[in-house]
Amino acid sequence: MVTSVAPDAQQLTTKGRATRDRIVRAAADLMFRHGAAGTSTPAVRDAAGVSSSQIYHYFADKDALTRAVIAHQTETILANQTALLGRLDSFEALKAWRDVVVQAERDLGYVGGCPLGSLSSEVSDHIPDARQALADGFTQWSGAIRGGLQHMIDRGVLRADADPERLSLAMLAALQGGLLLAQAQRSTAALEAGLDTIVESIRCYATEDVTDDPQ
Repeated sequence: MVTSVAPDAQQLTTKGRATRDRIVRAAADLMFRHGAAGTSTPAVRDAAGVSSSQIYHYFADKDALTRAVIAHQTETILANQTALLGRLDSFEALKAWRDVVVQAERDLGYVGGCPLGSLSSEVSDHIPDARQALADGFTQWSGAIRGGLQHMIDRGVLRADADPERLSLAMLAALQGGLLLAQAQRSTAALEAGLDTIVESIRCYATEDVTDDPQ
């Protein structure tokens, strides 16, 4: 059993941080394709081109590596999503975001589902710290959606009585359910139906100035 304490990422040298990041990226790719249970330390070692001792230098155990993967996937998702959601100023922009999400799933060939959702169903009941990290990741994701909807309110596209908190949670739920069904059905039909339904629900809060906008 490894009992050493892994160094904090902020305390690493530039070279050490690069090695740690390479391990996390390799583990993230393997866990996305094979799941956490299907990803072994030797597989991560070979994919990252490091030794087992290097992995255990940066991560006390596989649970710690899994939490690092969750943080990495959250950061990657938010980097992509925030760039689009931060520019929401019309229903056309909202639909453009929807189209990007759908096309991304098609480009992946419907394999893997959501990087966070897939891990959630696998580790939430067995690794409490990982469950909390996933919950935090989803909270940040819904927060990014909420921020985009709030921007639409501030721009006068949505009425002030729209509830961006509730609508963002509904949007994230539709997105997660749609990605899960897309993985199983090898089709984006359910994903598109879920997102379109939420978009139409959001459109109910459109101000008079935009209610006649083309869909």
